[in-house]
Amino acid sequence: MIQFGQEIDRFNTHSVKWDHTEAIFEKEGLLPMWVADMDFKAPEPVINALKKRVEHGIFGYSMPTQETKESIQNWLRKRHDWNIDTDWIVFTPGVVPALSAAINTYTSPEDGVLIQSPVYYPFGDMIKKNNRQLVDSPLVFNGISYEMDFDDLNEKLSDPGLKMMLLCNPHNPVGRVWTKKELERLANLCLTHDVLLISDDIHFDLIYKGVTHTVISTLSKEVEQKAITCIAPSKTFNLAGMQLSTIIIPDEEKREKFNEYLGKIGFFAPNPFGLVAVEAAYNEGEEWLDNLMDYLQGNLDFLKSFIEEKLPDIKVIEPEGTYLVWLDFRKLGFSHKELETFMQDEAKLALDEGYIFGKEGEGFERINIACPRSLLKEGLERLETALNNKL
Repeated sequence: MIQFGQEIDRFNTHSVKWDHTEAIFEKEGLLPMWVADMDFKAPEPVINALKKRVEHGIFGYSMPTQETKESIQNWLRKRHDWNIDTDWIVFTPGVVPALSAAINTYTSPEDGVLIQSPVYYPFGDMIKKNNRQLVDSPLVFNGISYEMDFDDLNEKLSDPGLKMMLLCNPHNPVGRVWTKKELERLANLCLTHDVLLISDDIHFDLIYKGVTHTVISTLSKEVEQKAITCIAPSKTFNLAGMQLSTIIIPDEEKREKFNEYLGKIGFFAPNPFGLVAVEAAYNEGEEWLDNLMDYLQGNLDFLKSFIEEKLPDIKVIEPEGTYLVWLDFRKLGFSHKELETFMQDEAKLALDEGYIFGKEGEGFERINIACPRSLLKEGLERLETALNNKL
C-alpha cells in the first residue's frame, strides 16, 4: 500500500529542503514548502533496485545500456504517444546543466535567447551567466490563468539575432499545460523565423485529470527535427538527487554538437544509481505515479477549499500540471518585499517568492503541495494565523 499521507523525517539526510532551509533563508522555524522535490518515498521497485545495486558493493564508472534507453523509449511511447529512436537520447546530470550546454552549443554571446516570464528562474540565470542576451516575452494573465502573447512572440522571434527559445511545458510556476493548438502556433513561429526550440518538459508526467500534455516534438517531423526536449524521472518519481536527465535530440548534427560540448566539459559517465533508478522507475513505476496524481489532486482540492473558506483575499491559480501552485497575494496590498518578510517572519513559511521568477511574479508565491496533507494543513494554518494577526 502506497502511503503518501505518512510524514517522513527528512532531517539529517543532506536534504536541501529540510536540512538547509534555515541556512538558505537565514531564518529559524520555517516550514519548507519551496524547492521542487516531494516529501514522498520513491516507488518501491526503485528502492529495491537501488538496494540490490548497493549490495553489489562496487561503484565504478557506469554507462547507460540499451535497456536503459529502451525503458525511456517505452515510457514515451506509452504515456506520451511519442515514438523516438534510442539513438536520439543523450544523458546529462540535470535539465539545468543541459540548458547551459544547449546555450553554449547552439548560440554565440551576441545571440538572443527568449523566455516567457514569470518562469523557472534558472532559465534566465543560464542565459545571463553564459553571457547571452536575454529576451523576454512575458505571459499574459487573464485573471484566471496565463496565455502566450503570440503577437509579441512573433515580433521578438523575427529578430535575426534571436537564435533560441526556452519553453517550459508544463509551465513552472504558473501551472499551464500548453494546448496542442497553442504549441502549433508557437512551433510555426519558430520554424518561420528559424529559432531553435528547447522544451523543458520535466513535469510532463504530472498532469491533472481532464488535461492533456503534448510534447511539442510530436506535432510533425519538421518540428521534431527543429526541437530539443528535456525530460527526467526526477520530478515524476522524486529522484532529483540522482542527477540524471534525458535530452532528446532527433537531429543528428545537433546531437553530435551537443555531445561534443559535453565532452569539452568532461562529462561522460552518469551516476550509476541514476541509471538503475531510471530503468526501475520507467519499467515499474506507473502504478505509483497514478496513485501519486490522485493524492496530489486531493491536496490541490484541500488547498483550494481552505483558501476559499478562510483566506478569500488570496487567489489560487489552479495548475493543470505540476505539484507547484501559484498563489496571488496582490489583493492584500503588500509590496513584494513586504510579502516576503510577512511569509518568513510572521507566517513562518519558506515558499518561493514570486519575484524571483521575473517582475511579473511580484505579489505571487509558489507553494509545493507534494507533501503529506497534514503538512499542507499546517502550512495553510500558519498562513491563516499570520494573516488574522496582521489584518
